[in-house]
Amino acid sequence: MQKVYLDNAATTQVRQEVIDKMQEALASCFGNPSSTHAYGRTAKTAVEQARKTIAKYLNAQPAEIIFTSGGTEADNMILRSSVRDLGVQTIITSRVEHHAVLHTAEALEHEFGISLQYVKLDSYGNPDLSHLEQLLKKDDTKKLVSLMHINNEIGNKIDVAAIAKLCKENEAFFHSDTVQSIGHFNWDVSEIPIDFMAAAAHKFHGPKGVGFAFIRKNTGIKPLIVGGSQERGYRAGTEAYHNIVGLETAFVEAYENLETETAYIKDLKAYFLKRISEIPGVAFNGHSGDMEKSTYTVVNMRLPFDEQKSLMLLFHLDLKGIACSKGSACQSGSDGGSHVLAQILDEEELKKPSLRISFSKYNTREDIDYLVDVLKEFAAN
Repeated sequence: MQKVYLDNAATTQVRQEVIDKMQEALASCFGNPSSTHAYGRTAKTAVEQARKTIAKYLNAQPAEIIFTSGGTEADNMILRSSVRDLGVQTIITSRVEHHAVLHTAEALEHEFGISLQYVKLDSYGNPDLSHLEQLLKKDDTKKLVSLMHINNEIGNKIDVAAIAKLCKENEAFFHSDTVQSIGHFNWDVSEIPIDFMAAAAHKFHGPKGVGFAFIRKNTGIKPLIVGGSQERGYRAGTEAYHNIVGLETAFVEAYENLETETAYIKDLKAYFLKRISEIPGVAFNGHSGDMEKSTYTVVNMRLPFDEQKSLMLLFHLDLKGIACSKGSACQSGSDGGSHVLAQILDEEELKKPSLRISFSKYNTREDIDYLVDVLKEFAAN
């Protein structure tokens, strides 16, 4: 049976260069980075070099890169510490954010009594910047805006530069969950006045269980996990050295090959949009069918199948060896459906099955042909 992996927004295949680097680290450098002897110093040097490497590509300072277990921890660290340490009394976000942000903000509302406000969305799921400005000017409370650069379900790209400018003009902090963005788009934090970002290595062909937070220098955030003085005092606990060097390798490979790999994946997406249009009645959710307004890695489409067929679609694709998803992998097994699509589709549209197809450098046109042929066969039966 042919196997086709098209769920790269959930996680990506690890690059061989990353595997090799991690194996080398596990075999030859087992020292604790906090130890003062030669074994420890070797590991510590590698961790700090990884920090410098990432900072260089983002045009950040090394002290602004804090290694975490992934994007969820980074989001939690930033939002929780902003309320606890920075005096944030109002969090402004949207109802299509990742649950790492939404559920954290809801918990903070319950625990600290902060004001949680949601910016209006247009019919495609993009934040209304005029409404955001109104919310920013609404009162004199200290505010934090949290809006993701690339939506993980529908692939929309927001104008982070415009939002960062609005936040700066209104003396609000700006955080963006950039988990679907880092490794796929260039960033220059010296040009965009963003205060906080989150990243996860497994979204750009690195290992799971490691990521980083970008925390603008001198913001005043204190650690969420306390204990030792690792990660410059921001995050206690022995660093997962092998994961950090894997992250660094994946990060460097992503940015050194960004131009060629982006062009290749864009071509795949354009080819997919052309092929899938052969099925009458297919519609695209959000801006995912627009090559300019969405990320080149994601298509979220609504298929013209009845409710009974909808129940069997993912099961049928899985039997055919095709991996994709209805939405975020973090919601697998949930009967609640996509909270993102619920914001932009009406009741009749929600009854139709929606699929998220997400591409990587390891996909081919043959993968797309196979998927489309299987969907055509499913539609005909």
